[in-house]
Amino acid sequence: MEKNNYINEVFDIPVATRKYLVKTNSKIKKISFVIITLFLVIISYSLLRFSKINVYSETATKDLGINQDKSLLGHLPYGEISKEDLVYIEPYIEVHRDMSKSLLKMRNDALNDGIYLVFLSGFRSINLQEEIFYSLKSIRNQIAIERARVSAPPGYSEHSTGFAIDFGDGNNRQTDFEVEFENTDAFRWLKRNAARYHFKLSFSKENKYVDYEPWHWRYEGSIEALKIFEESNRRLINNQIK
Repeated sequence: MEKNNYINEVFDIPVATRKYLVKTNSKIKKISFVIITLFLVIISYSLLRFSKINVYSETATKDLGINQDKSLLGHLPYGEISKEDLVYIEPYIEVHRDMSKSLLKMRNDALNDGIYLVFLSGFRSINLQEEIFYSLKSIRNQIAIERARVSAPPGYSEHSTGFAIDFGDGNNRQTDFEVEFENTDAFRWLKRNAARYHFKLSFSKENKYVDYEPWHWRYEGSIEALKIFEESNRRLINNQIK
């Protein structure tokens, strides 16, 4: 009898232990399930909140006229050229030294064709651009977004790079800085020949942000100039694709 009791006791121990382990595993599974569920809920909420913030930020920046390419009111940002890289091509007209030879050659070749190209404006400092931009407010009584269609905000003008030049027709000075410049012999000559000297019209009729400026051209005949206007050219290509 003693032997049987001993066997029963030994047999009962593992059975009791097995029941305990089953209960423990069940509790662990329940706790793990709750933790994983909570974790997934937190992740889902965070992703949803992040996407809403991104949508809001994109909408807000568009409302303010600021885009992902850092443009402002349709104009891209441009730094101011170092004084050491500027040269005078005539009184009051400074340009980047890299484009001076091409610019002067273009004017001479145009003159040989009977076309008198006039240089109206070259390099403009950011301070001067600020005076021009804000003086338009009192002259035209326009808000910033309206002024930006006809003049770049300070820090956003191609003229600050030294690679931009405004042309006039010596035989039609009444068209200086006017859309009517497109009807002059000077503009027609530029359209046919400017690319040979690495000059390009900056603001065409297709531009959605800035008014058409047939007098405003920029130089893209150097690596530095191409880098500066890379974003502008990319934007132009994207708009044409759309």
